[in-house]
Amino acid sequence: MLECKMPMMVDKKKLIRFVAAVLLGVVLVGASYYGGYKTGYSKTKTIEIKGVTDIEPGSEVSADFGVFWQAWSKIKENYLRNSELKEEDMMYGAIQGLAENIGDPYTTFFSPLDAQKFEEDINGEFGGIGAELEERNGQVFVVAPLKDTPAERAGLKPRDIIIKAGDTELFGKSAQDAVKAIRGEPGTKIKLVVTREGVEGSIDIEITREVITVPVVEWEWQDDRIAYVRIVSFSQTAPYAFYNAMREIAAEGPKAMILDLRFNPGGYLEVAVNIAGWFVDRGDIVVKERYASGEDTVFRSYGNALFKNLPVAVLVNGGTASASEILAGALRDNNGSKLVGEQTFGKGTVQTLEELKDGSMLKITVANWVTPNDFIIEGDGLDPDVEIELTEEDTEDVQLKKAIELLQ
Repeated sequence: MLECKMPMMVDKKKLIRFVAAVLLGVVLVGASYYGGYKTGYSKTKTIEIKGVTDIEPGSEVSADFGVFWQAWSKIKENYLRNSELKEEDMMYGAIQGLAENIGDPYTTFFSPLDAQKFEEDINGEFGGIGAELEERNGQVFVVAPLKDTPAERAGLKPRDIIIKAGDTELFGKSAQDAVKAIRGEPGTKIKLVVTREGVEGSIDIEITREVITVPVVEWEWQDDRIAYVRIVSFSQTAPYAFYNAMREIAAEGPKAMILDLRFNPGGYLEVAVNIAGWFVDRGDIVVKERYASGEDTVFRSYGNALFKNLPVAVLVNGGTASASEILAGALRDNNGSKLVGEQTFGKGTVQTLEELKDGSMLKITVANWVTPNDFIIEGDGLDPDVEIELTEEDTEDVQLKKAIELLQ
């Protein structure tokens, strides 16, 4: 049998109250959800990103990039003068911070304008004072003043520490920051405050800026048919200039040669390999790049070894850095050439230039430079075989004189 029940009589007032209570509950739940959503949105590390492309790094990372975008959003929303913010400058500043926090002084970010200035520097002509700078442990060092430049004429020396340029304090700043502070219109003056080893207190040096055209190779005859060759930098034009000098020297039959690499801040690795090819056998190791994995990339001579059997002495000092240290180490390890002078700077890491799609650039340290006999250049540099200091009191170039004596 089917049991039938009559519908219960419902109090309309209770029904209305029940429906109202349900609706109120829905509203409260919705309000609670919305409030939680707003609170969560403001606190969460995973936030919505709009109008941004190419944000995936291409491989898995352990960092939460939501934190970065949350900070970006908070600055854009809350900063007092947010209408004045330029998103491009914010982005470049973030990338610069990324490069600086690696802790390597040679890993650097260049904005498109800075990248253009860097290219001008490495290609041989630029405006400024004519000095190569590096940052180490929060201090900006002079690697070398270039020959016949305002920096050299004003008395700036290798290993001087620039603590102030104009009104800009440089402690804790990068070498690129120092370059920005020092550069200006040709004919204008910049005052540098430097400290120098062995000198108490600071030294004020005022320098008049010029358009700097970097000389590359100079040469002359010394006594007993000794060819004296000064290489000022390893710029893109150096191989051709060196070729012209070697052609002239070879035509007159040298008995020996002095390569002067003092105050040479370096430049392109390929240029050092090219020049080494005049002095070492084809196929000899010029330098090795040693990566974090322990693997080496070996760079070998491909030159004509025209002067392989010619006695060669190499002049070095604290301003001999980078590619010039590579050349000095290659000639000593392969040919037994004597290094005369003072300890070199010790800039022995490899940087690669990575151009970004908007014209900005990253210079990234990727390896150590290692000499053919497996000596790592970075840090201590090369010790001379014949150590002799050149001081301001010397009335003649005692280092050059000693090199001539060795060759004679």
